[in-house]
Parts: sequence; structure tokens; C-alpha cells
Amino acid sequence: MKKFIAVCLTLITLNQTAFAWGVTGHRVVGLVAQNHLQNRVNRKVNSILNQNSLAEVSNWMDDIKSDTAYNHTHDWHWVTVLPGETYEQSKKNPKGDVIIKIEELVATLKTGGLSAIQEEVYLKYLVHLVGDMHQPLHIGDRDNQGGNQVRVTWFGQNSNLHRVWDSDMIENKNLSYSDLAGFLDEPSKATRKEWQKMSVREWAAVSQSHFPQVYNFPADGKLGYRYSYDNFNTVQTCLVQAGIHLATLLNEIYG
Repeated sequence: MKKFIAVCLTLITLNQTAFAWGVTGHRVVGLVAQNHLQNRVNRKVNSILNQNSLAEVSNWMDDIKSDTAYNHTHDWHWVTVLPGETYEQSKKNPKGDVIIKIEELVATLKTGGLSAIQEEVYLKYLVHLVGDMHQPLHIGDRDNQGGNQVRVTWFGQNSNLHRVWDSDMIENKNLSYSDLAGFLDEPSKATRKEWQKMSVREWAAVSQSHFPQVYNFPADGKLGYRYSYDNFNTVQTCLVQAGIHLATLLNEIYG
């Protein structure tokens, strides 16, 4: 009986540990990026991915978490930069983090010389991690596992702050990923140019800038319509920024 209870508690914990953006959000990022690729880059990317779209492969890195061969990638999804610190000043995880891995992947893909399988895997990593980095709670500023330990309820159901931003707010809209992508505001040409100039570390700082509103919720932790109303526009902005950023990196690598 003790073993059974322990297993149940473990399963509950795993179920409450959210992935970045959830399936729908990551697919939105992939679709937005695909729509902003140069034509020759689009053809190249499709070839590398065996004619699978960026949306189709965007959740692959979460899917492989069940494969022990990829255990070394688990810490790549996030980074912690404490208040008052820059990334450069922060304590580095020896297993890697989302910022350094994106930078390494971009450099490696630009250099080339990879086997077809290596290039496909590295590109899938990049697609997912860029999405992760634009979910604010993946650039943590406190010791709560990116909001996973912040217990809240979402319309009366047990959840946590990380999952609310990953998927609860998005899934509450009952939209397909293509519908949600179609509803996103297209940035102006001038805004898009400004975004395209930003480095990976500058994008991480933008994600971190959302923390005041992320953590602005009632003391009882009961979240629902009001929290979604106050924050869903930011969710949408983060998704479109992630797509533009991913497209910018891919156009640099393959254009």
C-alpha cells in the first residue's frame, strides 16, 4: 500500500509539472515562424525536417522527455536569473540552460558539416527552445521551479502558475493552433525590424520583464476570467515574438 501511495504521489507531481506553452502554444510559434521564412529557407527547412512543418516538430523535445537517452537535455528548457543579476552574472547550470543552448545550436547549425540526422535533431531542439524562452516562467527569477511550485486553482481546478501560462489560458479559448495563430496581431514592419535586431539574451530579458504581471494575482490563488483578461494579450504577444525570433534565426542560419 505504501508503494502504491508513493507511485500515485509521483504521478500527481509529474502531472503538475508543465511543459512550456503546451502543445498548442508551441505549434503556434512554429506556424508563425514558418510564415516569416524566406522562400529558399522554407524549402531548406522542409527538406531537413523531411517535409514536416515547424508546427509539427515543435513539441518533439517535450515528447522525448520519456526517452532516457535524452535525459541530458532536461535542463535546457529553462534558466534562472535572480533579481539584480544579468545572465552573465548568474550561477550557471553545468548541464546547460535555454539561453546558452540556443546560442550553441545557432552557432553549430551555421557552421554546418552535420550529418542529416544531427541537423534534423539540432533544428528540432532550436524550434522548441526558442518557444520555451518566450514563456516568461522559463526565465525564472526565484526558487519555485518556474512557477511549478506556486499552487493555484484555474476555474476551481487544481493547477500551478507555470501550467496556467503554458496551457490553461490558451486551452480555455478552445482554439486550434492555426486559429490562434491567425488571430495574433501581425507586428508592423518597423516593429518587426526592431525585433529582428535583438539577441537571444535580449529576448530573454523581455521574457523576464513580464514577471510583475505574471505574479500579480489574488492571495487565495483563485484564477479565472480576470487573470486571463489581464494577461492573455501578453500570452499572444509572447507567441508572435517567439515565432518572429525563430524565423529570424532560421533566416540567418540558412539564408
